[in-house]
Amino acid sequence: MSLDARLWGKAAGLGKHTCGRDNTHSLICHLLDTAAVAEVVWDELLTAHQRSMVAGALRVPDEEARALAAFWAGLHDIGKISVPFQLHRNGPKRGDGQLLAQELSGEPGYEYAPGATQDKQSHEAAAHWWLVGTFQNVGYPSSKRRPQSQLSHAVAQLLGGHGGRYQPVVYDKDSRCPVARHPGLGTGSWEEQRRIHFDEVRRVTGAKPVPAGRMSPGAAVVLTGVVTLADWLASLEEEIQTRLREDGWAGTPEDLDAYWRIARTIAPRLLQQTDLLGTGFAQPPDPVGGAGEAGLGASIANQLPELVAEHGPGLVIVTAPPSEERTEAALRAAAVLGHAAHAQGLFYALPTGSAADSHMAQVHAFAGQALTGPRRSLLLHSSSRLKPAEAAEQWARASRTVGVSAEPGEEWALAANSWLNSHHRALLASLGTGSVDELLQAVMPVQFNVMRLFAFSGKVVVVDEAHARGAWGQKLMLRFLQWAAALRIPVVLAATVADKSVDAMLAAYRRGAGGSKEPAAQPRRLPGWSFVDAQCGSGHLPEQPVEAAGASTLSIVVVDGAPYDEIRAALALMAATGDGSVVVYRSTPAEAIRTFRWLTDDLPGLDVTLIHEQMRNKDRWQRLAACRSASSHGGTAGLSVLVTTPMLQHARGLRFNLVVSGPAPLVDLLARAAQSAGDQQRLVVLGADSESELDDAALVRRTATLLGKGRTVVLPEELPLLLDEVYADELVDRLEESEARELRQLDNRRTVRERRASGTASWLGVPGPWELDGDLGLLSRAHPGMESELLSSVLGEKMVHVVCLYPGHDEQGKPVYLLEEGVLECKLERNSKGRPRPGQLVPYLIPVPERLVEAVKGDASKAWRDMAALKTVLRLNLQRENGKWVHTGAKHRFHMSELGLIIDQLP
Repeated sequence: MSLDARLWGKAAGLGKHTCGRDNTHSLICHLLDTAAVAEVVWDELLTAHQRSMVAGALRVPDEEARALAAFWAGLHDIGKISVPFQLHRNGPKRGDGQLLAQELSGEPGYEYAPGATQDKQSHEAAAHWWLVGTFQNVGYPSSKRRPQSQLSHAVAQLLGGHGGRYQPVVYDKDSRCPVARHPGLGTGSWEEQRRIHFDEVRRVTGAKPVPAGRMSPGAAVVLTGVVTLADWLASLEEEIQTRLREDGWAGTPEDLDAYWRIARTIAPRLLQQTDLLGTGFAQPPDPVGGAGEAGLGASIANQLPELVAEHGPGLVIVTAPPSEERTEAALRAAAVLGHAAHAQGLFYALPTGSAADSHMAQVHAFAGQALTGPRRSLLLHSSSRLKPAEAAEQWARASRTVGVSAEPGEEWALAANSWLNSHHRALLASLGTGSVDELLQAVMPVQFNVMRLFAFSGKVVVVDEAHARGAWGQKLMLRFLQWAAALRIPVVLAATVADKSVDAMLAAYRRGAGGSKEPAAQPRRLPGWSFVDAQCGSGHLPEQPVEAAGASTLSIVVVDGAPYDEIRAALALMAATGDGSVVVYRSTPAEAIRTFRWLTDDLPGLDVTLIHEQMRNKDRWQRLAACRSASSHGGTAGLSVLVTTPMLQHARGLRFNLVVSGPAPLVDLLARAAQSAGDQQRLVVLGADSESELDDAALVRRTATLLGKGRTVVLPEELPLLLDEVYADELVDRLEESEARELRQLDNRRTVRERRASGTASWLGVPGPWELDGDLGLLSRAHPGMESELLSSVLGEKMVHVVCLYPGHDEQGKPVYLLEEGVLECKLERNSKGRPRPGQLVPYLIPVPERLVEAVKGDASKAWRDMAALKTVLRLNLQRENGKWVHTGAKHRFHMSELGLIIDQLP
């Protein structure tokens, strides 16, 4: 029996033939396309270490490993030779509306059992089930009792996961006759065609040798990345259209050899379109001075290259108070590790999206010096992108309309091409700045989690404020670090102090690298750093930095008067001294707006800026850019005030003469205080202000008890002692009985919450690399009760986006909706199907906690709701009421103004 080229692999988006039928791309052609791209991915995109992980696990030479990767990639869609797929009701059709593949069912050999078309098995699962036995038949190592431990099952399971989730183990009784459980696979010609396609892909790719090794966790991650990325690139519709075969193309061996030459010629162009090639790390400059030279950055620059030269790349942990100096030291370490590992990019992770926004300038400046070759940069967090490549023109226009240059977070819209900028592909970008959630999802059973690990496996990962995610994030971070070590990913962690959580991160990386299980400790003295090599997990303690001359001090004053009165009093003292800058942290956007209005009404002429999370993207980013520009140029003449919320507490590049904040946990107060300029840092805490409902009540109370009326802290020496003191049991002993009892109750509740969160994170996270026991399905296992809401709760409060539309009229007097009040040039654009362009909306999106809008249905049409890009975008049509633009829902009233979105709960 010869190969049947009528079996289709791709049809959607390929247009129609002149006769009216849908164009199709033969399955064998798509398989060879994917195999050809896999060769180029192997040659051009993988690092030497990634290739060695595969070749070493399979126990074959590099060239054979390359051929096997191409062969296996070419088999990824072999499950499409099945009844449910070929005869799917949404498959390609003739001009009369009949399925093209319908003719198969009437031919001898293509009959199928009753119920075969209703078989719910996906084509990915079908590939897994069928390939297990097929690999066994051609000699791949197998096991009847524990199939997941051998290569025949491992490769089949890997290919069955190219859709983003691995399938459960297929045991011997099922792999011997998979059609008995899944009649949709079909027998007769269905079975023969699968075997013929298998044999032809193997022949063309030259992958005849049978590997004797096993699938290690590292090899599985790399091969999953190669197969999935090759499939994505080989599925570009506009490229497929250029190589569709003519009617009657038979798919003979000669035809396949000729097509293989075409596919290999085209494959490099496909990878070049992604902008993923050519990025590397330059040789770091030679260190200057001695190992003990003062300064954290100098200590790392002078000692780390020698440690890495002797032991190879690994983990660097930097502990110091938050500052641009610490960020610079972390980036210096990343440059050394990246060059040694021949890494192809960097991902810089921060606790929040706002912090990522503010760090992009420093990360870009670093990249300009440390990275070589072309690079693409993306901003990666939940509020950062919605088809930004489509929004380039709107961002550029928004930047030109004010006298502030674009924040780097806007520039990525111009730099990133539309292929790379998608939910599952964005982490492949050579330069990424984003939230730590992007890391944590790599070790959660979400779709394409292993592609995240693959993306990180060729980069250096920097995690700033590594301890700032609470119990959920701590547990998942430990799991990520185990995987990072197993994959030999160079990592730099930056933390404020060395405590037990930092020690746990150090130990997790050592365990993942196969090192000692003995406890490890980060130096308690600040600033400090340590190094763990990824080769064997050994810890190395370099000579610590010499203390800088002239320690700084942080003066903390707690005031008990009415919050606004105390803010005015603090500003009055600043005004008396002349020029100065102040930042005022309020607990919520509503409080920030109220404070802004009070200040502008009571103190006319005062330079006041408002930034909070419920502002439009473009307004928030432009104002932040202006504040950072003023900070870098020494501020403005006179007194200036920034009123904001905790969203900016991890932001860099903001320097103030005075920081004012409401009650908060000590670590958050210290993060805000780090924005105070000079050797005499000043923080005023409004003791009578309301605390944020998102803060832990026990830690807020402990902080208030510890600070009392205030204290002066010598930095950085006393910082670890202060943080230890706020958690100490002795703190409760100083209180009167009633206060002590109340604090103990709050402590108990916090302990219960943290233990519950830690336990759930352990249950939710994927197994460590050495706990898989060969079963890749454990990386995709969905536990009972693991709903999307639970995943969202791990990643922090779930956010949605709101876009407010104003009524207006076009030139012909027809009603239209405007994105800017009274600005016809900003009317909502729609295509011929009535759908908006998502990119146009990006500058006007407002991130809002879902809990505040859960009862709001919005005014979106069906055309809007059916767009995947707009599923988390809530459209609000505003109406004019009493001089205000409002939208009234079932539980809340939304008021939009130049100050942002105000949400009031209805009585």
